[in-house]
Amino acid sequence: MTYNEVLNWMFVQLPMYQQKGKIAHSGKLDGILSLSKYLKNPENKFKSIHVAGTNGKGSSSHMLASILQEAGYKVGLYTSPHLKDFRERIKINGNCIDENKVVSFIEDNIVYLKENKLSFFEMTVGMAFDFFAKEKVDIAIVEVGLGGRLDSTNIITPEVSLITNIGFDHVDLLGDTLEKIAVEKGGIIKDNIPVVISETQKETSSVFREIAENKNASIVFADSETIENYKTSLLGSYQVKNVKGVLCVVKQLKSFKISSNNIQQGLLKVVENTGLLGRWQILSDKPMVVCDTAHNSEGLKIVIEQINNQQFENLHIVMGFVKDKDLDIVLPLLPKNAKYYLCKPDIDRGLDVEVLRSRFLNFGLKIDSYLSVNKAFNAAIENASKEDFVFVGGSNFVIAEII
Repeated sequence: MTYNEVLNWMFVQLPMYQQKGKIAHSGKLDGILSLSKYLKNPENKFKSIHVAGTNGKGSSSHMLASILQEAGYKVGLYTSPHLKDFRERIKINGNCIDENKVVSFIEDNIVYLKENKLSFFEMTVGMAFDFFAKEKVDIAIVEVGLGGRLDSTNIITPEVSLITNIGFDHVDLLGDTLEKIAVEKGGIIKDNIPVVISETQKETSSVFREIAENKNASIVFADSETIENYKTSLLGSYQVKNVKGVLCVVKQLKSFKISSNNIQQGLLKVVENTGLLGRWQILSDKPMVVCDTAHNSEGLKIVIEQINNQQFENLHIVMGFVKDKDLDIVLPLLPKNAKYYLCKPDIDRGLDVEVLRSRFLNFGLKIDSYLSVNKAFNAAIENASKEDFVFVGGSNFVIAEII
């Protein structure tokens, strides 16, 4: 099989949450536990850090990887979703897994994968853990895909767990209150393994404390700690909270030698070291063009606050969403003074642009709609003067078609 044939098989034949939505979520760990046993339990052959949360888990994972790389370690990094290439999900020291490694994993195990009807998530996690074990990484940063308790990554026993924050996302799967969602995210807390919470929230802090107490796990709320101030190259005001959580995690890594300079350089070279994309990423200036993968109400609120702090004459926003996005929560947050360029990301799960158009009109927003993401983006660029500001967001899939 070629690399593209393998990807087509993985994406088309098996359900994937990003494409299919709720039906792709199995709600149990049986599949990944079975696959792990079949692969001789690769997750037991490397140390790890487990990262969950509604917003900030991707940025935090990349920061941790960058710091550990600066300290001279061989660092695996598992994240999701990818923006341009599937291989972004599985990296070592910033380098994506080779195409031939993806192909060989599927070819070597395809009979088992077919017979056991494993999901896209399960086979991808299995591939990552198998790769990290065979490449003998010193440590892997493992980002939760969805939730935590029943996520396929939740078979590792990490050195420390990190939960960034809790917000309303995937409520159909994780629960309709912050407390219920916290229970799912808190499912990554393990017996006698320290856990760091980046952000104290009144609705969730008691949930995490109770889980940690039951697991005999020490718990630290990073925003309550006195921490040395470090800068990061990652733009976006929301990164301040992420940095605090990351620094507390580093303090918990007792068996790793990490200097203050390693931390400083790691935080300043996140993109260079790890290839992180889509976090307040500046695509051009004059006009200033920025994209950000924030796609739920909490994340968008912070990003919009940052947009409002920019200097510009006119604001142009390119946006598309997926079908299950709760627009009643998102749309009231959007700036009224912007011109919106609406589009549908090129996936089955993308929200039809005419449906999106009617919803935006109900909120009195100034809009045009387009047949594709690129047409919407090109129209925004053509209409923007050098002193204007162009923002691209709403869905990871919109950004993926731009960058």
